[in-house]
Amino acid sequence: MDTALVSNLASGAVDILARSTTLTSVGWIGYIIIGAIAGWIAGKIVKGSGSGILMNIVVGVVGALIGGFLLSFFLDTASGGWWFTLFTAILGAVILLWIVGKVRSNN
Repeated sequence: MDTALVSNLASGAVDILARSTTLTSVGWIGYIIIGAIAGWIAGKIVKGSGSGILMNIVVGVVGALIGGFLLSFFLDTASGGWWFTLFTAILGAVILLWIVGKVRSNN
């Protein structure tokens, strides 16, 4: 393999990983609060109810990671504050719950 090609592939992989791990100015406590709210809202949107506080936090935080990764291709997600992080978490949590619902309905 060409050395330049390998270098470009490695650089692209690093860029993708950097997008998915960029933190906003919210902080860890903020992520937990936003995760709980986002998980509850996403539960209401997708299935009409929440899933309990702990599951709402898990769904919201994982949703924030998914939403942040997807939106990082179009926007600067690191400069967002509380409201942008909440929107991103809700978007990702809805996507996560939709995928889980599709997988469960196929089984």
